[in-house]
Amino acid sequence: MNDLPRHFDAAHKVASFPSIKPSVPERVIGERRRFRTIWISDVHLGTKGCNHELLIDFLDHTDSETMYLVGDIIDGWRLKKKFYWPAEHNDIVWRILKRARRGTRIVYIPGNHDEMVRPFAGMNFGGVEIMRAAFHETADGRRLMVLHGDEFDTIMLAHRWLAFVGDALYHVMMKLNNWVARVRTALGLPYWSLSKAAKHKVKNAVEFISKYEEVVARAAGERGVDGVVCGHIHTAEFRSFSYDGKEVEYWNDGDWVEGCNALVEHFDGTMEILNWPEEVARREIRCNDVMATVPEAA
Repeated sequence: MNDLPRHFDAAHKVASFPSIKPSVPERVIGERRRFRTIWISDVHLGTKGCNHELLIDFLDHTDSETMYLVGDIIDGWRLKKKFYWPAEHNDIVWRILKRARRGTRIVYIPGNHDEMVRPFAGMNFGGVEIMRAAFHETADGRRLMVLHGDEFDTIMLAHRWLAFVGDALYHVMMKLNNWVARVRTALGLPYWSLSKAAKHKVKNAVEFISKYEEVVARAAGERGVDGVVCGHIHTAEFRSFSYDGKEVEYWNDGDWVEGCNALVEHFDGTMEILNWPEEVARREIRCNDVMATVPEAA
């Protein structure tokens, strides 16, 4: 407890909200896209892999009645090894706390990388509720279990040391991914994740993801709910499984390191996975089309 301010100094400073100002000013746009519920996870604040530019853009263009932070928001594993916390990561925390002040219900479900927050389950900090798991009822009456998902990761459960080795290798890939992203940006190309593409090409990774989804969905079925929302494996996905003659929905809200995805619930209860790089690209095309129709000044 005594060393938390040292390891999480950037987050600690945000406690003075709203007296501080973000380094990236909050954009004032005509009208934000409103949703009943938003789920995001695997942001990994405190690492260079966190795609803070896209996440800040997402937070500035969307709003909701409820927001679930489904684990690995802060990467305590990396922060223990080396402190890294740029101003933009403060800006993300600032925006989330501001949502809470505006009346958005914020529910934080810690994952394995921010497991240091788990002992505070049941408490409320700055309008942010901390829970080990939650149950969400959609507008059309479906009951969804919400949890990070590391509880069903066999590597995490049986070989924790291997998970740390995998994490180190993963961050090497993230450095390469960042280099590719910078080159593509310099060339005027849209965002593309090298690591995400590689993961989908590796047979063992695909098999692990598929098995993981089945295990999590079965656990939801055993608990008598209509579906589950989780994160952890950095793969945004919707699948439908059958358990005991009943359909069980599996939703994964992705991450903000590779895919940059969010899961949203519309006000009629329908749910959608947003790929934010694609949303940004479509927005830029619309803006270019509008500019093309504006007559040049004489």
